[in-house]
Amino acid sequence: MTSPSRPPPGSRLPSRSAWGSVLPAILGGSLILLFLLPLLALVTYAPPEEILQEATNPGVLASLSVTLLASGIALALSLALGVPLGYLLARRSFRGKPILHSVVTLPLVLPHLVAGLAILLLFSPASPIGAFAVRLGFPVFETLWGVVLVMVYVSASYTVLSSELAFRAVDASVLEAARSLGATPGEVTASVTLPLAFRGIVAGALLSWSRAVSEIGGFLILAYAVYPSSLYPGPVTSPISVYIFNLYQLGDLKGAAAVSSLLVLIALALFLAVRFVEGRGALPWARGDLLP
Repeated sequence: MTSPSRPPPGSRLPSRSAWGSVLPAILGGSLILLFLLPLLALVTYAPPEEILQEATNPGVLASLSVTLLASGIALALSLALGVPLGYLLARRSFRGKPILHSVVTLPLVLPHLVAGLAILLLFSPASPIGAFAVRLGFPVFETLWGVVLVMVYVSASYTVLSSELAFRAVDASVLEAARSLGATPGEVTASVTLPLAFRGIVAGALLSWSRAVSEIGGFLILAYAVYPSSLYPGPVTSPISVYIFNLYQLGDLKGAAAVSSLLVLIALALFLAVRFVEGRGALPWARGDLLP
């Protein structure tokens, strides 16, 4: 019976701890390449001068202004409505809570064309709710408010779920300590719960904004074009995703790539700005806690 072969003197086999680092690095690096390579193909397809030209194109600027304005309003509404709902789901027990949780999660799995169609049927000028919205001065079909409504519908779930997780992560003993010191429930929420959950709320807000800006399916049905209104006095335009889609449909692949590259650069600048502010300690958490 032969003895098992041994590695030559001086050689080393990878330790388990080494494999525990190498394997995740290989797998994670593959995913990073999948993220980066398509973006590199996109931003290098159109010449830099064409990207700069699109950055001064009045049509592109109008589309970007509508998208950024609508996404800002949608984010404010998502925070105002979603954070309290997240708190309710995290801190209260009540009958029907699983059903409510399912309703909150449902927009994440619905095809967005279906979401756009559902909103259109609800807010059509021929429907009672749509007619009432028109009388109030908030028409939805092919207006800025339609863009906002679609954005809130497809993105607010991220705010709710991230807020719920953030509120759940707050240590109950800390809240009890605050109450034992005489703080009222409102004071505990304002001075303890919200500050401790703020990081998770901001992370959810970033996810919501990103999802709102990237939407297209609902716009194709409800807000393919955006006409001037009191809130948006500019020219007739469309959300930036629809604008890019139209360029692609017309066969202008370089134009679509140039405008897409511009949108990528704007999003990258936003996330780098958040990282910069976080790195300078201007946010109430340690560096790297929000965006790894």
